[in-house]
Amino acid sequence: MLISLNRKSKSLFAIYLSILRPGIIMACPSEQSSNSTCITDVAGSTTQTQTESTCCETDISGKYSIAYVTVPNIETAKKLAHGLVETRLAACVNIVPQIISIYQWKGEVNEDAEGLLMIKTKTDKVNKVTAYVKENHPYTVCEVISVPIQNGNPDYLKWIEESIG
Repeated sequence: MLISLNRKSKSLFAIYLSILRPGIIMACPSEQSSNSTCITDVAGSTTQTQTESTCCETDISGKYSIAYVTVPNIETAKKLAHGLVETRLAACVNIVPQIISIYQWKGEVNEDAEGLLMIKTKTDKVNKVTAYVKENHPYTVCEVISVPIQNGNPDYLKWIEESIG
């Protein structure tokens, strides 16, 4: 028996099956459509159902990144943020004005108030972001680390693409 479900019902049904009936929902073999779900009942018979796409049509995994940079003060944060956005190395930079960093430097443990930049960019621009920050940052060894974005709002990710190309 095949039942048509809306998105919310599908989610609740999937939770029900995964918690109360583990092993019921299985991925379809790779030769079948990527937007289908195989449901196997306890007796072992399989039904393939079409499901609507919940994300972008293409895989964005790793195409975009968030780089993190610590800064000594809000002035440095704003200077770096404006420069990164104006040069189209970043679509957006969030400034978190107050964090506490505890770290080792030259054999001593230090504790400092700092700011944090969260830089949204394309992964292929991270090296240029790093170079820009190193050229314009007051620290001898500045933190520039990044993590790839594995998933997100397709409209937001498209905006990143359009903003920095």
